[in-house]
Amino acid sequence: MGRRGGVLGRGKARGGVIRAAGGILVRPGARGGVEVAVVHRPERADWSLPKGKLEAGESHEDCALREVLEETGYRCALVSFVGFTEYRDRRGRTKEVGYWLMDVLSGAFAPSEEVDELRWLDLDTAAAALTAQHDRALLASLELVGTAPAG
Repeated sequence: MGRRGGVLGRGKARGGVIRAAGGILVRPGARGGVEVAVVHRPERADWSLPKGKLEAGESHEDCALREVLEETGYRCALVSFVGFTEYRDRRGRTKEVGYWLMDVLSGAFAPSEEVDELRWLDLDTAAAALTAQHDRALLASLELVGTAPAG
């Protein structure tokens, strides 16, 4: 799950791999620690971290910011690269997703066809809520205690 060396590539697929990017949005928790945003996708009936596929010519970073805005309504800033997950999608294709830790700059969540609910959850609750094991493993790899951005 570590960073691949050098500049991240551009484009939709490399060697048949579906490439995507997303974000781990964090904020200070009401009871200390941090909260993480998780989204519900009604079409897939799952809880996930916000993410989506790269468009032609788009960098991972630009894709992550665009997809997070589209799925959550939040305009964000990249804080740090977290890592890649790789898994088989519903159609059996290999999917590689790069994730960034993100600070929320502005915006508000509004339900859509793609994402009908967003929850801010503490790390343990968020990990339990996430449907996919690769999302849970990525969240478990983070050391976020005391790293939430100032309100």
